Amino acid sequence: MIGIFLLVTAEQLPIGLLSQVAASLSVTPGMAGLMITVPGVVAAFAAPLLPVAVGRLDRRIMLTALMALMTLASLAGAFAESFGWLLATRVLVGICIGGFWAIAGGLASRLVALEQVPRAMAVIFSGVAGASVLGVPAGTWLGDLTDWRTAFIAMAALSLVVSVALWWLLPALPAREPVRLTSLSGQFVSRGVRVGVIATALIVVGHFAAYTFISPILQDIAGVPVASVSGLLLLYGGAGLAGNFLAGTAAGRRPYRTVLVIPILLALATLAFPWLGREPATAIPLLMLWGAVFGSISVSLQTWILKSAPNAEAATALMAFVFNLSIGFGAMAGGQVVDALSLEGVLYIAGGLFALAAVIVARTPASAVGRGDSA
Repeated sequence: MIGIFLLVTAEQLPIGLLSQVAASLSVTPGMAGLMITVPGVVAAFAAPLLPVAVGRLDRRIMLTALMALMTLASLAGAFAESFGWLLATRVLVGICIGGFWAIAGGLASRLVALEQVPRAMAVIFSGVAGASVLGVPAGTWLGDLTDWRTAFIAMAALSLVVSVALWWLLPALPAREPVRLTSLSGQFVSRGVRVGVIATALIVVGHFAAYTFISPILQDIAGVPVASVSGLLLLYGGAGLAGNFLAGTAAGRRPYRTVLVIPILLALATLAFPWLGREPATAIPLLMLWGAVFGSISVSLQTWILKSAPNAEAATALMAFVFNLSIGFGAMAGGQVVDALSLEGVLYIAGGLFALAAVIVARTPASAVGRGDSA
């Protein structure tokens, strides 16, 4: 969980330090935005390919090595004298994110008793929500207090501590079955995996198409003062963290119903926002609903995939690929929609994608998800 927390923080930290980096390395803010794009795209392809490349390598060694590489990447980034060198370090960050996520998500069943797996997965994936709630704001605050290089050095120091902890605390985790490219494509034999991948793509693209512009949405549609936006986003992240733990328990017992409810509620929140979110009193509850439901996505869809997949590690790698690629595509597509239509338009498009995901899940029998929902 702490490893994922640090990696997601490292991926998103430049958002809060963009202006500093741009001024320091004499590039435009648009060019500096590549610090977020590059690791996202690299992570998407590293997720399925790295487990294939390492074969039967002990997963404890792999996770420790990736976190050690994260230490070096953050440290090298802190001392980068050119933007090109900094981008090269962000490629390494992307490799660490994709590889770590692909392996860590499938380890819960090997680290705890069977009845504790849903809770363990909720803990692991709370690192994603925790990065948004604590990691990125804390890193941005440190960068504002000192400079962006200090924030990167702090990431390196924390990553070193986690790499040592992974080595000492994890048991030996030899690969049960090496991941091959054929095993990745073989996951699509399962209808549950096919539906899970499609639902993940639709939900994540829809979310990031709209959420990328949440600040102007709150200001221009809901009339929220700009000074209040950061506080609301902190509450949004807190709601997501709570949703993650609630969904972890629910998805463990009833993965089908949990995943079905998620896009329905997201569609209601986003489609209602242009109509009911015209003032803070009504917009804030819709925002909190949005945050709580989206916070449940990672653990719920990961549970769906693991219960449906022939090979848990290969399916987790596939999930990480789809999730990271959908983040980048969603943000890019959202920008196009906002420019061509409006902020309300991107909310309607997102709501439509959520509704389509709900229809696809609803047309899938519960038996497609492993043994279906338990009583």
